[in-house]
Amino acid sequence: MKVTPEIERLTDICKEHGGIDLSLYGKYDVKRGLRDINGKGVLAGLTQISNVQAVKIEDGREVPCAGSLSYRGYNIKELTKGFVKDQRFGFEETTYLLLFGQLPNKEELENFNRLLANQRSLPRNFVRDVVMKAPSKDIMNALSRSVLTLYSYDKNPDDISLPNVLRQCLNLISVFPLLSVYGYQAYNHYIRGKSLYIHNPKRELSTAENILRMLRPDKKYTDLEAKILDLALILHMEHGGGNNSTFTTHVVSSSGTDTYSAIAAALGSLKGPKHGGANIKVVSMFHDLKKEVKDYTDEDAVRDYLKRLLHKEAFDRRGLIYGMGHAIYSVSDPRAEVLKGFVESLAKEKGRMKDYHLYEMVERMAPEVIAEERRIYKGVSANVDFYSGFVYSMLDLPLELYTPMFAVARIVGWSAHRMEELINTDKIIRPAYKNVLSPAEYVPLSER
Repeated sequence: MKVTPEIERLTDICKEHGGIDLSLYGKYDVKRGLRDINGKGVLAGLTQISNVQAVKIEDGREVPCAGSLSYRGYNIKELTKGFVKDQRFGFEETTYLLLFGQLPNKEELENFNRLLANQRSLPRNFVRDVVMKAPSKDIMNALSRSVLTLYSYDKNPDDISLPNVLRQCLNLISVFPLLSVYGYQAYNHYIRGKSLYIHNPKRELSTAENILRMLRPDKKYTDLEAKILDLALILHMEHGGGNNSTFTTHVVSSSGTDTYSAIAAALGSLKGPKHGGANIKVVSMFHDLKKEVKDYTDEDAVRDYLKRLLHKEAFDRRGLIYGMGHAIYSVSDPRAEVLKGFVESLAKEKGRMKDYHLYEMVERMAPEVIAEERRIYKGVSANVDFYSGFVYSMLDLPLELYTPMFAVARIVGWSAHRMEELINTDKIIRPAYKNVLSPAEYVPLSER
């Protein structure tokens, strides 16, 4: 069914009767988006999984500070520094930390790695019967469909006892890379007409290594590529209970539904461009910048482009400089700081230093331009999406996989929060909405 004139007419009626006077939000003290006038989130729950901090108390007042992110109490900068120092992959270790609340010792980590490796396979003929049968140009939708279909292959899908939910979560964490990459390969073959590559994962490889191995026709990758992808996944694994997809996980889990339904709902949230699709916008914006600015080493020309972005005269005309600013962080995003420290090394390996310098220039200039052109209540800095899109482009990840890579990481956080919700509460989450429409008298059909 296509959009017909009748659908357009009915849409106009919907809009006419659907609009709410925005002044009523202030009158009834409703926090739109569950955030106050300063952008601070409304307290809706408690968690021990991660903490996001962007302010500190000085003389009894909240003042912005350098952003920090901790997983189970461990600062993300210290965690990643440990992995880098030992030259080891950290995704699996961080998964253990987020799920179980403590860092594993060597034996525990080896056992956990084996557990994940044993789960890293799909049911017999699943790729042929599910992934290949109905390929989609949107890999997030394909991923959601695969997750919901896995319900049918589970002998105990509705059992929400903690051991069973943990089993399901560990399986989903293990197979998300397969579902994402195979979903892309199906799209690339059946819709784009390219060659089809379905490579099996290897038990002895890390999650990051297997992603690159399964994605590339020749299965080859460098150690630096795999280590930086591993780092990007770690930085995207978790970000407090209030982000849209994690809150969705809590809300849906509180209803008592099955794990597959809860994770599919979270995927639907993450797919939204206001949440998981931001790094795609960053990369697309830089493509447009290089097309519009003849010499993108010219700071004045780049500054003018940034101003045109804010004035809705360039790129998508939304008035945004993508990758700049965050709902919580103002002074700095710790994830962006960690990632940036390794971007230069990858840019050198890939021969992309000119692009790297352009990103650095925009990161430095954008806050100045925004401060000049906009009245803002807090500072603006580069967020993790600013550099993650650049990293993915250097890793030759197709745009279609940018948000699924976010999901491959965030499934860990969702799983931890689902377990936390089931452990601690037995109340369904049900906030209130106030009706602001006056009562109406029923009119018989013949008199309308």
